[in-house]
Amino acid sequence: MPEFDIQIITSGGHRIPAHSTVLASASSVLESILVRPQKKRSSEKTIRILGVPCDAVSVFVQFLSSFKCTEEQMKKHGIHLLALSHVYLVPQLKQRCTKGLAEQLTIENAVDMLQLARLCDAPDLYLKCLKLISTNFKKTEKTEGWKFLLDHDPQLELEILQFMDEADSRKKRTRRHRREQNLYLQLSEAMDCIEHICTEGCTSVGPCGEEPCTKKLPCSKFKTCQGVQLLIRHFATCKRRVNGGCLRCKRMWQLLRLHSSICDQPDECRVPLCRQFKEKVQRKGDDGLWKSLVEKVVSARALSSLSLPKRKREEEPKMNLHHHQVRSFLTTQCH
Repeated sequence: MPEFDIQIITSGGHRIPAHSTVLASASSVLESILVRPQKKRSSEKTIRILGVPCDAVSVFVQFLSSFKCTEEQMKKHGIHLLALSHVYLVPQLKQRCTKGLAEQLTIENAVDMLQLARLCDAPDLYLKCLKLISTNFKKTEKTEGWKFLLDHDPQLELEILQFMDEADSRKKRTRRHRREQNLYLQLSEAMDCIEHICTEGCTSVGPCGEEPCTKKLPCSKFKTCQGVQLLIRHFATCKRRVNGGCLRCKRMWQLLRLHSSICDQPDECRVPLCRQFKEKVQRKGDDGLWKSLVEKVVSARALSSLSLPKRKREEEPKMNLHHHQVRSFLTTQCH
């Protein structure tokens, strides 16, 4: 390397020798400073970096030439290095600082780090601070950083509260979506059981038009299949079904209708009323809400088959046909 040709002047008058070519190649801001004519004519070139501890500036200059920074240096000077990397546009150092400071995050320093991340345009660090504050808000409220924020930065306080509100809404939407997907998967499994019962028979209900085999072993989805069999047996003997006064019969009717909407071989299908439902739809059509249900059940069925291996598929949630969510869901779709 050639001899040092520039001096970095820090707070307190300390001087750090450096190479102008190295500084210019690592930072476009420093490059523009170097090409700018000096106000005072002097043979000595200098750049002032003030407001930051001398040791932090020394580490900064060292990084510009080597692109290396130790964990100890990051732990000690990370905050100042992030500010320097932002001011002088050194993306490699900024990325390193963002990662290092994220590892040092605590409830006590989260608010201070959040303010720094916003000032230095460090979105990854900013988001991690928000998540930590949101998760531990009760403890954060007791910190000095939060108390200072309330008095001096109401805009940032509003951003934090908005993030918490949005995060809570996202969690509610996610939980609701998971519950709905679980219901669609359960309905899909019930469709498999109806086809299985009407085609092969199971423990207490035989194939369509035949008596059940007394030696029939439970199938792989017996928990769901047993619920469907109980519905079928009730449906076949219920005296209130004709007048439409039996809720269990209504659920069975809805399951048969759902099967018909999904079935693509009505002429060969052995499930009762499959073809009749198809013909009714051809004459009168289906309402939009029911079409939406059918599409979601079909989609859940396809995704389940593609994403899960056979062994896992057998461990999917079993359908409880008497569960209040399933009952209300089917009734809503019917009406």
